[in-house]
Amino acid sequence: MFAAYPEAWPWVLGALGANHLALLFATLWPRGNLLGPNLVRLPAAAARRGEISLTFDDGPDPEVTPRVLNLLDQYQFKASFFCIGEKAAAQPELVKEIARRGHSVENHSYHHHQAFALFGISRLKQEVDAAQGALAAITGRAPVFFRAPAGFRSPLLDPVLAARGLRYVSWTRRGFDAVSRDPRGILRRLTRGLAAGDVLLMHDSAPVVLAVLPGLLERVSAQGLKAVSLATACANDLGE
Repeated sequence: MFAAYPEAWPWVLGALGANHLALLFATLWPRGNLLGPNLVRLPAAAARRGEISLTFDDGPDPEVTPRVLNLLDQYQFKASFFCIGEKAAAQPELVKEIARRGHSVENHSYHHHQAFALFGISRLKQEVDAAQGALAAITGRAPVFFRAPAGFRSPLLDPVLAARGLRYVSWTRRGFDAVSRDPRGILRRLTRGLAAGDVLLMHDSAPVVLAVLPGLLERVSAQGLKAVSLATACANDLGE
């Protein structure tokens, strides 16, 4: 059809290029919602209660995670741990301890492949399902939230999550503790404009987080805020 109208080729090619650029932009924009619903902040009811959520990615880590749990206990704060399924399977008792202390354990894929956003739908299903099964078997509770490795979402991911009752989460602010070794800079990024309803992203795979958490938890407490798990903050939205 288009061969009969060569004058239309530049427009068609331009439209295809624009479409691909839009998909690339959406994939590389972790806090966007072009690829489906995305929890960037807690529901309004949670914000009115003065709640925030501290979330930790890439664990569990046998050295860092237990110390993170102890620091949270000092303030009686709860958090959500987005666990890599493969690591969880290797540290089941630590994952049970996370849940036992009242934190929620959520899905961060099974292998945490850096190319996760480029996977086809079959491999996406495998990664999500393997982690979902492993975490549910360990804790007795199926995760209800999902965060993609590095926060990069595949255009094919949303229907996979929807079919499994999983809700996608990004963050309001992040400290970049996975790449930075500067506790002051990390803390500054996490607390600049800190307010009720925020979702903070950190990593319990990064030892530097242990130098950041005391100041962060003190700041949260001093502002009269309360750190709760995503499951608690969103309980009404989830129908629990």
